[in-house]
Amino acid sequence: MNVFIFESMDQLWLPVIIFLIATFYSSVGFGGGSSYLAILSLVLMDFYEIRTLALILNLIVVGFGTLMFIKSRVFDWKAFWPFVLLSVPLAFIGAQLRLNEKIFFLILGASLLLAGIFMIFQTRPASENREYNSIKGLMLGGGIGFLSGLVGIGGGIFLSPILNLARWKNPKVVASLASFFILINSISGLAGLAVSDLIVLDFQFTWKLAIAVLAGSFVGSYLTNKKLDLKLIRFLTAILVSYVGLRLVLLHAFGFQI
Repeated sequence: MNVFIFESMDQLWLPVIIFLIATFYSSVGFGGGSSYLAILSLVLMDFYEIRTLALILNLIVVGFGTLMFIKSRVFDWKAFWPFVLLSVPLAFIGAQLRLNEKIFFLILGASLLLAGIFMIFQTRPASENREYNSIKGLMLGGGIGFLSGLVGIGGGIFLSPILNLARWKNPKVVASLASFFILINSISGLAGLAVSDLIVLDFQFTWKLAIAVLAGSFVGSYLTNKKLDLKLIRFLTAILVSYVGLRLVLLHAFGFQI
C-alpha cells in the first residue's frame, strides 16, 4: 500500500530528498543511514530491503567522504586503528542477529535519541585536545560496531559525539574517523547480511538513489573540506536525529505518530 501512496515520491521527490540527506550528513562526516531508514520506510514494505538499501547508500556517501579526507591529509590511521579493530568483526556478528521489526526500531530509536542529545549538548574548545588510550578506543569502537551491525547503520552518529564530548582531537579529525568508521562498518554489516542470506534489493530502484547520494556526498564533502563553520549544520543534524529517534520510539512502543 505504501508503494502506491508514495509512487510519485518514489519517482521524483525521493531522489531529491535522499540527495539533501546525503549532503547534510556528509558535511559533518556521517553517512545518513538513520534518516535513510526513516524515509525508506515510507516507500518500501520489505524490512530487509530497507536495511540493505540504507547500508548501501551509507557506503556510497562515506566512501567518497573518506577519499576526500585522505586527499586533504586529515586521515590519521595511527590514531584511528584502536576504534576500528574490534568494530569490524562485531558489526559483522551484530548484522547476523535476527530481530523482529518492533525490537529493531525500538533499539534504533533509543540509540538515535541518545546520539542526538549528545550532539546538541556537546561543547568543546577547538584548541583543546585530550588523549584517548587504545584500550578505551577498542572498547568504544567494539561496542558501537556491534550496535551498528545490529541496527544497520555505520555508527559514526554514535562515535563522533562521544569523541567530541571527550575532546579527542579536533572536530575535523573526528569527522574523518567517523566517515572511515561508517565505511568499514557498513561493509561489514552488508557482509553479515549476505552471509545470513538477508540481503534484499531492487536494482532498478537502487540506481536512482545511488546517483542521488553520490552527488550529495560530493557537495557535502566539498563543504566540509572548505573549512566552513558547520556548527549550525551540526545542530540541525542533532535535531533531525533526535526527532527520528523519538518518532521511532513513540511509534513502536506506544503506537503514537508525530
